[in-house]
Amino acid sequence: MTVVDRATWPGVETGAPAPEEREPAPSSDHGPRTTDRVTPGGRLWVVATPIGNLSDLSPRAREVLAGVRLVLAEDTRHVRKLLNHYDITTAARALHEHNEAREVPRLVAELRGGAEFALVSDAGTPLLADPGYRLVRACRESGIEVLAVPGPSAVAAALSVAGLPPVPFTFAGFLPPRSGARAAALAALAALPHTLVLFLSPHRLRPELEACADVLGGEREGALVAELTKIHERCQRGSLAGLAAWSAAAAPRGEYTLVVGPPAAAAAAGEAATPETARAAVEAALERGLDLAAARREAAHALGLTRRELYALTTRQGAR
Repeated sequence: MTVVDRATWPGVETGAPAPEEREPAPSSDHGPRTTDRVTPGGRLWVVATPIGNLSDLSPRAREVLAGVRLVLAEDTRHVRKLLNHYDITTAARALHEHNEAREVPRLVAELRGGAEFALVSDAGTPLLADPGYRLVRACRESGIEVLAVPGPSAVAAALSVAGLPPVPFTFAGFLPPRSGARAAALAALAALPHTLVLFLSPHRLRPELEACADVLGGEREGALVAELTKIHERCQRGSLAGLAAWSAAAAPRGEYTLVVGPPAAAAAAGEAATPETARAAVEAALERGLDLAAARREAAHALGLTRRELYALTTRQGAR
C-alpha cells in the first residue's frame, strides 16, 4: 500500500479529467472507501500507534505515516520518538485541546485542497480519551475522507487479559481530578449493570481506587493493568476494596487501566437462574439505592428473565 499524492494519481492520462472530476476510486489495498458522500480532496488517516512496545506498529501504519504530508499529534516530541525509531521523516504538528478551535478550520482547508494527514495519539487508538474528535467530525461534515488504520488499544488489551466479562462494557476514560466531580461521575457509572473500563492517573491512583470502591462497591471485582506491552506489564486482580488497600503501599508507575467487573446482578447473567441468584440480583440493585420495582426490572434484565419469571423465582422456597 502506498499513500498517493492526488497530484500524481496513477492512471490519469493526458487529456483525461483531473482526479477531482472523476468518481472516487474503488477499494484498494488500504481498504474500502468511506460510504459517506465524499467531496474531492485529501484524506485524514486515523492511525493507532504502540501503547508501549514500539514493535507493535503495523506495517500499514508505517507506510501511512511515511507517506502523508503531516502527522498530527497531541505531543510532537512523543510522536517524533516513534517516527525516528522507524526512520520516518514526515513533519509533525501539534493538535491538542488548547489549539483545536484554531487549528481545525485550517487543517480542513488544507485537506480540501488535497493534503493527506495522519492523526495519532500519544499512544494507542486516537480519540479514546485523547484529542481529535473535533477534527474528525469537521472532516465528516465537510465530506473529507476519514480512514482508520487500526492497531493497539489499551482498552481492548486490558479487557483481553483482565479475566472479567468483556461484553458489554462501558469505557469512561479518565475520572475527574476533583473529588466531588469524581464521585458524581462514578455514581452515574454505578447504575450500569455491566463491565467498566477506566483510565487512572498514577498521581491519583490511591484516591481514585478508593472512590471506585466507595461508589461502585468495594466487593466488585477489578483488574488493575499497568505498563501494557512493556517489560514490567502487570495485572493486579482483586476486589475494588482490596485494590484500594494495595495501592496504599504501591509505588505508582506508568498509566493504569482499571477493568471493573459487573455488579452481582449482571454477573449472574448467563447462569441458570435460581431462587438464590434471583434474590441476590434484586438485593444488589436495592443496595445501590433503587426502589423495589426498579430493582426487579434491572435484575430481570440482567438474568434474561421476564418480570413475572423473576417474581416467581424470588417468591419460591421461603424467599423474603
